[in-house]
Amino acid sequence: MQWRRLTLKNKVNKKEAVTIISALESGVVPVKGIRHLLVGRNDEVNEVVRTLERIEEGESDIRFWVGDFGSGKSFMLRTIESIALQKNFVVSTVDLTPTRRFVASDGKARALYTEIIDNLMIQTSQNGNALKTIIEEWIHKLASEMASEENVSINKILTPKYQRNIENKIIAVSSSFSSVGLSFELGSSVIKYYEGFITGDQILMLNALRWIRGDIETKTEAKKTLGINKIINDDNWFDAIKNLSELFSSLGYAGFVLNFDESVNLYKLPMRQTRERNYEKILNIYNECKSNQIKHLFVNFGATRKTVFDDDRGMASYGALKTRLGDEHSMDSQFVNTNRTVLPLKPLSNEDIFTLLNQLVVIYNTDQNESIDLSLEHISLYMEEQLNRPGADEFLTPRAVIKDFIEILAIIKQNPTVEISMIILQKFGKNSLPVEKDDDNLDDDIEVF
Repeated sequence: MQWRRLTLKNKVNKKEAVTIISALESGVVPVKGIRHLLVGRNDEVNEVVRTLERIEEGESDIRFWVGDFGSGKSFMLRTIESIALQKNFVVSTVDLTPTRRFVASDGKARALYTEIIDNLMIQTSQNGNALKTIIEEWIHKLASEMASEENVSINKILTPKYQRNIENKIIAVSSSFSSVGLSFELGSSVIKYYEGFITGDQILMLNALRWIRGDIETKTEAKKTLGINKIINDDNWFDAIKNLSELFSSLGYAGFVLNFDESVNLYKLPMRQTRERNYEKILNIYNECKSNQIKHLFVNFGATRKTVFDDDRGMASYGALKTRLGDEHSMDSQFVNTNRTVLPLKPLSNEDIFTLLNQLVVIYNTDQNESIDLSLEHISLYMEEQLNRPGADEFLTPRAVIKDFIEILAIIKQNPTVEISMIILQKFGKNSLPVEKDDDNLDDDIEVF
């Protein structure tokens, strides 16, 4: 096979390179710098960009990114996250787990909501926990508007004298939401945060944030600490999400992007009734997104085929949801069609992986301040040795290829006098172990928790 040298379209900086290599060495998807690893997904990326444009205009949508073992579901969600942050969306990416699900009666749904809030990111705060920043940005925005109206300084506005004026502005915004839900209570909690902000009451500010995070577990505590009669719980948490999506838009953000990974954990739920209740909630979210009952919200799921299409345990086992997700056979069509709710993620081709390895050399050199120069022949040799291993056709994944490649780069760095070809061949010599299923990815295994 003939390969050609490609270069990075965007120059990677040192900070991004460190993040990328550290994550890939551990076998996880990097949070930052994902664009430098993006190969073979042009159609999907273009669809995401088009959808985000519609979300910014006030629509809502939902997508299921479906692929077999090692197809890059988590990578796709991180790609969506990266694109959305660049376009000024608020983003949260969370894993569904046995203790975080859509429907529960013991706090597991509220735990999912809290995780969503804890993972909130914006362009200027991409490490999560952006809620406080977002609320304070809103306060300063309102104060700036009022300062202009009253022709006084912002510092003067941020005093008890103008407290009622700012509170009225907060109420005006929250009462304008098309999704009523918890809009009044959300506005009330922000008002309490503002009160604590201008009076220096850190406890009041903390309790206001706790309410928004779903951390206040009883109505009694909410009434006592904030004067609010409702709390965010297992039953109403998605109402809070709908209100937040409109709030973010009203603050000048393009909208809210919410990504759910590891959907297989719903598939693994041992009780059929529990699975169906969770699938029913997904159906409700689907219907609200597709009918634009929600504003400025884009919901994404990363899921295996079984999670979506299995008639016994998957989403397809819930009849009303099955009719909306379509036919599994259409996933294997040779024709490109990104204008659908359930989108197949085809495995990367050998050419795509080769391109990715090319880019990794540049990123590794930036991270390590090295000048390792792997020829096209060296990378080709590495690919051939990997692909010739027993079991490669069935179990070899991009994650394993990348992890091994970075290990080889590290060996080359530390053994500069050894021929690179020898290092590669020694890694995949006669005693090379066969490729087995990655223990970190048990998507299609049934486990009862």
